Amino acid sequence: MGDKTYEEAIEGLKKLLSEKGELKAAAAAKVDQVTAELKTSASGDSVERLKQGFIHFKKEKYEKNPALYAELAKAKAPRYTLQYMYCYNTFSSTKCWSNLLQYMIVACSDSRVCPSHVLDMQPGEAFVVRNVANMVPPYDQIKYAGIGSAVEYAVLHLKVQEIVVIGHSACGGIKGLMSFPFDGTTSTDFIEEWVKIGIHAKKKVLADHASEPLGAQCTHCEKEAVNVSLGNLLSYPFVRNGLANKTLALKGAYYDFVKGTFELWSLNFELSSPLSV
Repeated sequence: MGDKTYEEAIEGLKKLLSEKGELKAAAAAKVDQVTAELKTSASGDSVERLKQGFIHFKKEKYEKNPALYAELAKAKAPRYTLQYMYCYNTFSSTKCWSNLLQYMIVACSDSRVCPSHVLDMQPGEAFVVRNVANMVPPYDQIKYAGIGSAVEYAVLHLKVQEIVVIGHSACGGIKGLMSFPFDGTTSTDFIEEWVKIGIHAKKKVLADHASEPLGAQCTHCEKEAVNVSLGNLLSYPFVRNGLANKTLALKGAYYDFVKGTFELWSLNFELSSPLSV
């Protein structure tokens, strides 16, 4: 079938039937059969893609880096153990890591923006959480226990040194945030409530860029929502403690896969001295 999906093939068949009326009676009975066959073929292709993907990974990465995967088998965060053992596929390279697990990365679930791929990270180098529109909600033990547990585990147990929230261009979740009315009516089961986490980003963009078209507003919001998530991280007590003790840093980032650019910025956090009375 080449690059065509079975949906495209079915649409082509339907078009042929509409154009050739004399064929309709004879061919209509075969549509369900052909559809089933094409779906079976597509399913088989998807399984083969997974199989071949793993074979390539095992041959080109796993088997070429035995020291790395031996250490990863011992612990999730092989700190300081790979300084001389693993240097980016060959021992002659100068790209080495002495402290492999340094980052927690919060990224979007969008298939175009895999952070390990974009940032060329190796297994064991980053603890990654992905969700719609790369949101970090405020601290809430009941409502947001899923991402809360990830942040807690990364900070207290893995002891990551940096949490990086990465936004990206053409984000569907952010477009939803900018488009949903949030007037008490809903058209989705989960999405509206989830992206509403970034509602303050939307309000700021509408206040600062009211005259701009939706596309431009979405671009502004893609970055501003990252800052909202960074602010929400401050509501986690163990994050605040890490920042106060200077064992943790927070960073925002924005990946534009259309332009091929990557922006990175820091959230500065300082404790002020108590006022004298």
